[in-house]
Amino acid sequence: MTSGLWELVLEGVWVTIQLLVLSALLATAVSFVVGVARTHRLKFVRFLAGLYTEVFRGTSALVMIFWVFFVLPPAFGWQLVPLWAGTLALGLTYGAYGSEIVRGALAAVDPAQREGGIALSFTPWQRMKLILLPQAVPEMIPPFSNLLIELLKGTALVSIMGMGDLAFSGNLVRLALQESAEIYTYILLIYFVIAFALTRLMRGLEKKLKAGVGKAPKEKTAAVRVPEGSGVS
Repeated sequence: MTSGLWELVLEGVWVTIQLLVLSALLATAVSFVVGVARTHRLKFVRFLAGLYTEVFRGTSALVMIFWVFFVLPPAFGWQLVPLWAGTLALGLTYGAYGSEIVRGALAAVDPAQREGGIALSFTPWQRMKLILLPQAVPEMIPPFSNLLIELLKGTALVSIMGMGDLAFSGNLVRLALQESAEIYTYILLIYFVIAFALTRLMRGLEKKLKAGVGKAPKEKTAAVRVPEGSGVS
């Protein structure tokens, strides 16, 4: 490929990274807000959070992008640029999946920890901030890592809006060179490198968070067999 075509691909990589970061930030915020709301003591709050989760988890991210980019403008009289439309659609969709991760991690915390906070007269917010989240967040990292990789692959959907992401730029280069196998192999490798870097970053974050809450490997104790008739009880 010529330098000009490589420049086009690199611009697509930059757009993909921008979209990934922005949509991941939105999805993370949505995940924690909705996930915590699903553990709320008020049934109405739990119902609204559950409704949001089911709606966005049960709809296609591709259709959601179409809806945000093509349906909202005529309805409200304003137009989102492709980057923000993609961020909104992907962030809300993947945030619904992330909310289940948050809810499950909070539910997995030992009930005795919650009861201890009640015994200390902590408010629900104090129990969440000081007891539940510090223990639950490290357990969220592995599934959040998988979700982040899925989000990376989902960014390719924005090419339907004509947004110059990696997938869209790769297709333009393919049309220019008429070399499908070579170009798409390069695109696959670029996605893999980004995904591998994200995986290593999330593993490092998981180790740091678990060290922060004092989770250390359990020491193994050897079992000693006492012979019968030795007089030891």
